[in-house]
Amino acid sequence: MPTPVPLLIIGGGAAGLFAGCLAGEQGFGALILERKHKPGRKLLMCGNGRCNLTKDIAPAQMLSDMGAPMSDFLAPALNACPPAAVQAWFQRHGVPLKQMDDRRVFPRSEQASDVVHALTDALRDTGTALCLNAPATGIERHAAGFHVATAHFSLLAQRVLIATGGVSYPKTGSVGDGQKFAKALGHSLKPYRPGLIGFVIAHPWIEARAGTPCDEAVCRVFHKGRRLYEGRGQLDCERWGLGGAAAYNASRCVARQNLNDFELEWQVGRDSFRVRRPSTRPLKEAIVTLGGVPLNEVDPATLQSRVCPGLFFAGEVMDIDGPTGGYNLTAAFATAALAVRSISGQSRNING
Repeated sequence: MPTPVPLLIIGGGAAGLFAGCLAGEQGFGALILERKHKPGRKLLMCGNGRCNLTKDIAPAQMLSDMGAPMSDFLAPALNACPPAAVQAWFQRHGVPLKQMDDRRVFPRSEQASDVVHALTDALRDTGTALCLNAPATGIERHAAGFHVATAHFSLLAQRVLIATGGVSYPKTGSVGDGQKFAKALGHSLKPYRPGLIGFVIAHPWIEARAGTPCDEAVCRVFHKGRRLYEGRGQLDCERWGLGGAAAYNASRCVARQNLNDFELEWQVGRDSFRVRRPSTRPLKEAIVTLGGVPLNEVDPATLQSRVCPGLFFAGEVMDIDGPTGGYNLTAAFATAALAVRSISGQSRNING
């Protein structure tokens, strides 16, 4: 017989762990299934291991920076759990924070492991179960709830929250399971594309500076002679081309607008170069994944499926993404918070 559980969270990354913590704090029984032997493996990589938790700006500014369609879809989540609330939660749970000049927020220790430990400690303190090495292998909707199978046991969940992330960095456990479960329950899926990714460019200027970061660089994207994007930030010259925040955010414009024929321009000081149709690094290396569960199939006010009642989503399993610099982790935490609030029926934000 399957074991009954009020809330099953599939995925032990940023969104899944945060959802489990909040569910436990609200006294709502939850169990997390994580396919790897350790939780939060991709979270440990965020910000090159420093973990850029969020950006200390108002929700309206964050939504504006993220742009459509995220600005409309994420408004309820970011208003329920704004960047200030994310900071307050981690500070309450023993993670001192520091703010950079550009308002990015990191643990004072600059150790992502402190963030993961705070989350797992909160799970323990609230009695929320975390099952490791326990990938879900199948899910079915029945009148009594969701029957979820693993290799060693089965569960009957009243509600399910899928928080499995995207499909980049598969070694961390992001292999697209959640999207497959959503499809099995009636959802369509948008094709995957790499977001926040480096450009593959063979150019003597880059080759001469391989391994060197360039501060205050500018990247621009042009399509049919019209400038679609301009952004500033660090540009990293790699043996394969251009990385760093300036390049990553330019790649987001290319991916979101699904551009095939475009020009990329980069400028550092008086040096300026433009190339046509550079390719990008592989999807598995993307900081975020575009695609997955379409936003029009999820209710933004609750994050419940419009297709399958009782099914909820949080984080990158949905077709959401933001610029580099704390936006994507904030979206993961905020969607987790709103989903748990909707599930528990408690209409309050995480500050109580």
